[in-house]
Parts: sequence; C-alpha cells; structure tokens
Amino acid sequence: MLKQRLNLYRAIMMLVLIIISLLFIFPFYWIITGAFKIQKVAIQMPPQWFPTEPTFANFTELFLNPALAWFLNSVFMSLASMLLVCLTSAMAGYVLAKKQFSGRAIVFAVIIAAMALPKQVVLVPLVRIMNSIGMYNTAWAVILPAVGWPFGVFLMKQFAQTVPTEILDAARIDGSNEWMTFVRIVTPIIKPAYGALAIFTFISTWNDYFLQLVMLQSRSKLTIALGVATLQAEMATNYGVIMAGAALGALPIVTIFLLFQKYFASGITMGAVKG
Repeated sequence: MLKQRLNLYRAIMMLVLIIISLLFIFPFYWIITGAFKIQKVAIQMPPQWFPTEPTFANFTELFLNPALAWFLNSVFMSLASMLLVCLTSAMAGYVLAKKQFSGRAIVFAVIIAAMALPKQVVLVPLVRIMNSIGMYNTAWAVILPAVGWPFGVFLMKQFAQTVPTEILDAARIDGSNEWMTFVRIVTPIIKPAYGALAIFTFISTWNDYFLQLVMLQSRSKLTIALGVATLQAEMATNYGVIMAGAALGALPIVTIFLLFQKYFASGITMGAVKG
C-alpha cells in the first residue's frame, strides 16, 4: 500500500514538473515559431501554433539593419566579460580564502557590502571614468565595470576554501611557485565554480540592458538587446521581425548554458557544502 502511494506521489510530482516546464518553455517556443511567420499570420486570431508556411523574410529584414554587428557586439562583450570575471574572481577568491594578510576580513566585508550596492548608485561615476579614459561608447565601457563583480569573488572564495591546505603545502615543498600552484592545483579543483560563474557572467552581461543603454550611443556599437529595442520602436507592428531578433538574442544564452550545464550543476552542489 505504501509503495503504491509513493508511486502515485511520484507520478503526480512528475506531472506537475512537466506542466511547469511547459509553461516556462512555451514563451521561448512562441518566439522561435513567430520568427518564421509573416506579419499577417503572427497576429491572427486564433493563433497558428506552428507555422505551416515558414519564411525567412523576418531574418532577411532583420539583417538589413546592422543586426549581425549588434549580435557580434553582444557576443564579444559577454565572452570578454566572462573570461575576465572568471580569471580575476578566481585569483581574488583564492587569495582571500587561502592567504593570511592584514585586513583580509575588512576586504571581504567590503566585497560583501558591494554586493548589496545597486548599479544605479555607481552609474554616474562609471560614466565619468569611462569618458575620462576615452572608453565611453565602446565595448570596454560595458566590459570593464563587470570585471570586479563582487558576487564572482564571493563565489570563488567559497569554492577555494574547499581546496585542502595540505595539497597546497605539498606543492610548495615540491618547488611550485604561487602562480603554478594556482594554475595546476587550485584551478582543476574549482573547475565547477568556473562553469557556474561563466554562466552567471555571460547571462548577466548579455542581459545588462541598463548599462548598455547608458554606455553605448552609436547605432553600429549597440548590442542585440538594444538593437531589438530600437526595432520595436521603429517597427512597432512587425512582430515577426521583433521575434526574429529576440530569437537571435536568446540563442547564445541557450548555447552557453548547454555547454556549461554539467559544471553549473556540480558547482551549485559543491558550493552548498564547505569541505
């Protein structure tokens, strides 16, 4: 009897999870299918759930605008931010976790406090700094503010604490310097953290509409998010083109998640346990 109840409970929970998953997937499905519909079909009622006569006209019209340049701008900014954040956060987290120095607790407390600081508060100083060094209205105006991401330092510190100190001491006894110890010993152990932070950073930079809106002015230097927003203003009724732009913008995020998902899952699990 108990076994039957457990099986019934699992079946109900599975059904609930499937329904929730479908609810989350449906908007993405609607965007993808809408990108291949002509305007008349995209707005018809009742809706056409699957395009019976798919067309690439929306993508053709999209690329008549500098959509490819917008897409490449977004990819460059997100990848550069991801790589720099992972590198700097890992080094800072390792130092805070495994090195003893005066003021370490204060530095970490400042980093924790910075996590609660809204980006809007530091936006004006950021704009003035980027303008003074000649990087305003460039990709680096979006990339550099992300490099010192406090959350990244905090995350990597938590993972670096799981590295056994005995292994680090043994590496130093064998003649390994600090850099080689970090690269050959620490990095392989905290690899899942790199995967989790890579996903977080890429998605955060890709979707950071507010910072991109403030830092980028030239049409050719816009990101895909800003570009699609301008298309929405210019082509308010052409939902097919707008959905094509949204589908193009979602593609890299899905790709990055699929590439790093195993590290992301193990990273979240490891991060919950301090060894």
